Amino acid sequence: MSSITIPSPQLQIDFSFALAQIRSLYLQEALLETVEKMDIAGIDRELNKLVPKQSMKALARHGLRGELVFPVPCVFAQNPRLLGYYRLLLGFSQKTFYTAETGLSGFKTMEEKGTISKRAMDLFPELCSSLIQAAVQLVEGIGAERLSRGFLDDLTLLTVGPQFRGGANNKIGTAGIFKVFEIIHNIVRGAATNSNPNQIEIKNAAGRKVLIEFAADPDIIIREEMDKGTYRNIIAIEIKGGTDFSNIHNRIGEAEKSHQKARNAGYHECWTVVNVDRIDLETARKESPSTNRFYCISKLMKKQDEEYRDFRNRIVSLTGITG
Repeated sequence: MSSITIPSPQLQIDFSFALAQIRSLYLQEALLETVEKMDIAGIDRELNKLVPKQSMKALARHGLRGELVFPVPCVFAQNPRLLGYYRLLLGFSQKTFYTAETGLSGFKTMEEKGTISKRAMDLFPELCSSLIQAAVQLVEGIGAERLSRGFLDDLTLLTVGPQFRGGANNKIGTAGIFKVFEIIHNIVRGAATNSNPNQIEIKNAAGRKVLIEFAADPDIIIREEMDKGTYRNIIAIEIKGGTDFSNIHNRIGEAEKSHQKARNAGYHECWTVVNVDRIDLETARKESPSTNRFYCISKLMKKQDEEYRDFRNRIVSLTGITG
């Protein structure tokens, strides 16, 4: 038997799920997808107005568009979350970026929720000018000859990496939520009519729209639209993605608080998904009596597992789609 033992790369696997989500929200892919939907001439007018000509020429020499480095108001208006892209590009953590000292604390909801306050929108020109000044320093410090789309993407990932590692427990939990969301997406994919990183829209056998969405509390909710703007709450799912077995019963207690809120909101099916393989179900049911079903992420990832089949069958049945 070998004396060498390599730990499981599970943390990196979990991060890969979170990274896929972040790419679609904040990284270069999100920026390019946003720009594709916009009037390029309008973006160019704002770039030419706000960015020093020498800096624009430095990018142009390498075939790069200005918004890859320099933000402009019309891009933020189209997709507020892209403030996160420029933050990551410049190498700032959220903790150091969104502070009273920087004057940026009021802009955090742009990145986190994709919303813009009236005050924030009025300050877009000032926000962009300040970010552009920092980006000019970045380009000059790096050297324009080193710039490429791939290199700029690498710079954002250099910021994401420590952000993941620095908040490992939180990121593991977040990755667990993404993982369960993807499992559900694969189950309902045949009935999906529209999807984005935060929501899946499906049409059930009755021809009604069913929404599967990320939510703050609980983590994932499933609702059926009965009439325009009127919904029947079907399933509330609370996901505890931490892998520390010694703390699992505290996390189940937290799930109970979430499910109590869900039941008050009209959800009759409340599920708790955990990320530990050994759990005393009898104790868990006492700690969260509002939970109808307990599932384990590792078992949901194995399609041949009985627990996955139960999860799948209930999703299909309760949403009313064709199996």
